Amino acid sequence: MTLIQRFETLLAEGKDNALLRFGLGGEYLKAGDAARAAEHLRQATRQDPGYSAAWKLLGKALAEHGDVEAAKVAYRDGIAAAETKGDKQAVKEMTVFLRRLEKA
Repeated sequence: MTLIQRFETLLAEGKDNALLRFGLGGEYLKAGDAARAAEHLRQATRQDPGYSAAWKLLGKALAEHGDVEAAKVAYRDGIAAAETKGDKQAVKEMTVFLRRLEKA
């Protein structure tokens, strides 16, 4: 059983939470399915709007999927969430990723 299958089983059992969605999103992204990754990462950010790591990965998934404008929005929202939490490293990283998208 793959990690994706294990996570999907937990989700089917009703154990839905931001951490599980983040894990699923990350695994789908690694597997090359950016669209599915984005779905789970969006849900993670809905469940925990302050989850800066989920915002960062959502931006990456959206950019890889080709939805650059949505990726920019995700990074901006993620920067705001990270600033609220005082997560300076996440702010720096997402700011760099956002600038790269804006220059492209």
